[in-house]
Amino acid sequence: MYQWFQNINWTSLLEGALINTSQALLAIFAFFIAKAIGNKLISSSFSKMQKQKGMSMGRVKTLEKLTMNAFSYVLIFIFITVIISIFGLDATGLIAGAGIIGLAIGFGAQGLVSDIVTGFFLLLERQIDVEDYITAAGINGIVEEVGLRTTIIRGFDGTLHYIPNRNISSVSNHSRGNMRALVDMSISYDDNIDKAVAIMQEVCDRIASEDDRIKEGPNVVGVQSLGASDVVIRVIAKTTNMEQWAVERTLRKELKEALDANDIEIPFPHQVYIEKKNA
Repeated sequence: MYQWFQNINWTSLLEGALINTSQALLAIFAFFIAKAIGNKLISSSFSKMQKQKGMSMGRVKTLEKLTMNAFSYVLIFIFITVIISIFGLDATGLIAGAGIIGLAIGFGAQGLVSDIVTGFFLLLERQIDVEDYITAAGINGIVEEVGLRTTIIRGFDGTLHYIPNRNISSVSNHSRGNMRALVDMSISYDDNIDKAVAIMQEVCDRIASEDDRIKEGPNVVGVQSLGASDVVIRVIAKTTNMEQWAVERTLRKELKEALDANDIEIPFPHQVYIEKKNA
């Protein structure tokens, strides 16, 4: 054993280790430089594409993130191949192994294949884009990323949902075209309905002239229902995407103030106490 240690050329071994370590560090440095440059080139390319072809911002962000993910996967594969070559291993075996793994995925990982196929058609048919408000797989929220394997949705409470594409059997996209703002206001049975409608329509016309978020209406469509203690009058408007809730809040405030100013009661529950006294 001692003789075996004596026969080892420690100088050559240390020099080789130092060279391999230096090359590995250089490869790591080159990987991060290439990734930063590649991501910057991809971003600038899609920015130019948006200006030249007039693409929507959501569509550009969707394709940009997808391209960056694909670029990262290719870059990581090249990096691993280079590192293996630096330490004297056969890189061709890795490439052949990648083909075998791909074949195994095709036969065995059916869920992954289903994710990729579904993701491909989501992108191809432009069903959703980044920053769209959608309902998918029972989840409501804003799309943050559309990938070939998963779709990422940010819920309105801030939760980030990662949904495998195979679970998306249907998509409801709430961001295509103008959205509807709907407000129901109640008045008492003792009040004049025609007067209330006229006052509410006057308020709606004023808001429409002042608020650029409103694209159509608001219009008082009439009596929606007759409740146990109130008459429900409905107001409908068309607004820009994602502004329908803000417009509804504005309408409720202004309509309430107008009805109060004209002594039209908005009913609320009352409790009546009857005390029975013995004769």
